[in-house]
Amino acid sequence: MSIGRISFLTVFASLILFSSSLPAADAPSVELALTFKPIQKDVEIEIPEKSEYSRCKVEVEQNKNSSGWIVYGPNGQVLRRFVDTNGDNVVDQWRYFNRGLEVYRDIDANFNNKVDGSRWMNLAGTRWGIDKDEDGVIDEWKMISAEEVTRVAIAALASNNTKLFQSLLITEDEVADAGIKNPFADKIRESAQGAPQEIPAMLAKTKMITPDTVWVRFDGAMPGLIPADSIKTDKDLHVFENVMAIIDTKGKSGLIQFGELIRVGDVWRLTQVPLPIEGESMQVTEGGTLMQPVAGNASLPTNSTVGLSKEMQSLLDDLQKLDQNSPTPDKGPQAIAKYNADRVVIIEKLIAASKNEDERSQWTRQMVDGLAAAVQTVGYRDGLKQLQKIRDQVQKNSQDQDLVAYVTYRTLLADYSSQLQTTQSDKLRDVQTWWLTQLEDFIKKYPNSDDSAEAMLQLAVTQEFSGKVAESKKWYTKLVESHASSEAGTRGAGALRRMNLAGKELDLAGTSLGGGSINAKQYRGKVLLVIFWSSWCKPCTEDLPQIQELYSKYHSQGFDVLGINLDATPKLAEKYIEQHKVPWAHIHEEGGLESAPARDFGVISLPTMFLVDKSGKVVNRSATVSDLKKALPDLLK
Repeated sequence: MSIGRISFLTVFASLILFSSSLPAADAPSVELALTFKPIQKDVEIEIPEKSEYSRCKVEVEQNKNSSGWIVYGPNGQVLRRFVDTNGDNVVDQWRYFNRGLEVYRDIDANFNNKVDGSRWMNLAGTRWGIDKDEDGVIDEWKMISAEEVTRVAIAALASNNTKLFQSLLITEDEVADAGIKNPFADKIRESAQGAPQEIPAMLAKTKMITPDTVWVRFDGAMPGLIPADSIKTDKDLHVFENVMAIIDTKGKSGLIQFGELIRVGDVWRLTQVPLPIEGESMQVTEGGTLMQPVAGNASLPTNSTVGLSKEMQSLLDDLQKLDQNSPTPDKGPQAIAKYNADRVVIIEKLIAASKNEDERSQWTRQMVDGLAAAVQTVGYRDGLKQLQKIRDQVQKNSQDQDLVAYVTYRTLLADYSSQLQTTQSDKLRDVQTWWLTQLEDFIKKYPNSDDSAEAMLQLAVTQEFSGKVAESKKWYTKLVESHASSEAGTRGAGALRRMNLAGKELDLAGTSLGGGSINAKQYRGKVLLVIFWSSWCKPCTEDLPQIQELYSKYHSQGFDVLGINLDATPKLAEKYIEQHKVPWAHIHEEGGLESAPARDFGVISLPTMFLVDKSGKVVNRSATVSDLKKALPDLLK
């Protein structure tokens, strides 16, 4: 590739000595200009068909401080720009476009006729990679988002490119510069430094990652801020926890666990080798090295141990050491069981050593949370028995009814999860019946607890999915009446609003994905389909071709569509819209499934579609594609 690049540079060196009146015939041909491709393959650029070359053209570009060539496509759109930025009559930037926007740029920053930098931009992302030895592989990153880190890592693993993968790992100097304190710093360094050596064994073991594997999307909650303190870090740190990536290998989807990502300046960094979630490889803890709670901080200030007994201090130290050395997902069920058993023993001693009921309650909640998470995420069977034992003790001995409800509900959730994991498919209906009965019993026993609100929501949603609308409305109504200010209550109110939409005017507005705002009232006089969707929703993608066909057929007659996107970030939606050529407008609010539009209408499944008539009234609040085909001809008359 470097030979071809130098050849073209030579052509430019001889042609860029132009005047403003240089005839078009002196420009390089369209055929030659379009032979050049990005050094890095992970970018989509616009390439016209050869039959369209006759309608493309290359023109001279001459500015005050730069000169070069612009390649225009058959519709007048910019396809390429090749630029000399330092006036030495040799091209040093190769800019590639897609749909008129620059999406990628190769850079020769030291002007030696070799690419040493690559940038992705606009719809292609934010990456800026540096190729120090100019061998075509990125050595370090000047800028890269957390989402793109997972994308590049998957590409590196699929191609077994250890050098590219190493460019994503946090370095020893970066750990120091970030101000991370020991023992956290040592654990992060050890994990990152050992990652390259672990890759061959991981790739040999997994069946999920092959040369055909491609990245699909990033899966993670919002990043968290770890403030500067005397325990973990001298500086504020931005951290992503429990990051996953969805991959595709010849049509088969999979999940890759990345764990903890740390931001260092404009670069997000890996701290460990990614692990495919297959077999027994499941997430054990809720946080990585940095997000693990400092032992005792549930009841004590993080910068104070005043008043602690020697026994309590010793137990806190033991718990902190245990959590810092928690087993990674690949260590197997025995290591996971031992870790959780040891943790219970320490926390039980902390409960016994606590000075007051508040401290005992806080430690009990922490113990229960850890066990419940282990049961639900890794099938830790002994954990359910331990939870049931703790529940029985708390119900018998505690006067704190909030704590009793807290422990009881989490034990129920763990029991339900365990049954779902171990029950044959023909018996799942019995499990569901048991679950609904347990929820109703819990609500009767603990009607004022915070968890009662969540239990009511679970009941209402389950009944709605089962098609029992009246029963579902009953539970949504009870939820709103008794827990209106809770998060579950907000969702319940939204669900009731959605379920009672028929015949009412649709009140819906939000931020447009492209900027500005959109209000459903803008569509008065048209028949409007409102679709709540996301890029990861498979049924949404399956319905899309038919909805696009209906849009194409009836748009000129007054039919329009408004998308309500529930992706975590706008970029995911924008990429999907471009890929699938979706022509209508979209609202996107921060929060994804927890965003304002989702809460306002209590959306519980995707796609959710409202069909609105010309007067702005909802005629169907749960429309299907089949419903649209039947209703549109009459509504458009």
